Amino acid sequence: MHRGVLSMSGQLHAAEEDKYIGLECQVPLVDMFRFNKLLVGASWMGEYGNPDIPEEWAYIKSYSPYHNRHKDVHYPKVFFTTSTRDDQVHSGHARKMVIKMKDIGIDVLYYENNEGGHAGAADNNQAAELNSMAFAYLITAVTIIATEFTYFNKLAAN
Repeated sequence: MHRGVLSMSGQLHAAEEDKYIGLECQVPLVDMFRFNKLLVGASWMGEYGNPDIPEEWAYIKSYSPYHNRHKDVHYPKVFFTTSTRDDQVHSGHARKMVIKMKDIGIDVLYYENNEGGHAGAADNNQAAELNSMAFAYLITAVTIIATEFTYFNKLAAN
C-alpha cells in the first residue's frame, strides 16, 4: 500500500471488515494525526489536510485508520510490512498500528525489513522474499476459510 492508496488498507479495512479474511498492508500511512510530523509527511498536507487545524482534523480523523480501530469490532487478520529505511512513510506508522491492533485483541503479523526504502525491499531477492511472505499469508488465509466452509457445509448437509 502506498500513500495514494491509503483507503486500500485504512478505509476499506475500517468500513468493510466482514468482507475480508485477510489483508496485506505494505508501508502503511495510518496515523493521520501525526503524518505531517514524520519524514516528508508535511508535504502531503495539500492532499490530506492539516491535522493541526481542529476543523481539518475533524474530517481527517474520519478516515484515519489508526484512529478508527475499535475494541469489540471484527477485523480480519492483517499482515503489515514496512522498511526501517523508508524515507517517505515512517516505519513508526506500521509499528504503532500493530501495537494498537494487538492491544485491542486483533491478530496481526508484522515484518520490518531493515533495508529497502519505500518499496520495502533493497533488491530483487528481497522483493521476491517479501512477495513470497505476502502470498503465503494470503493463500493460507484463503485455504483456512475454504476448509472451514467445506466442513460446515458438510455438517449442515447431514
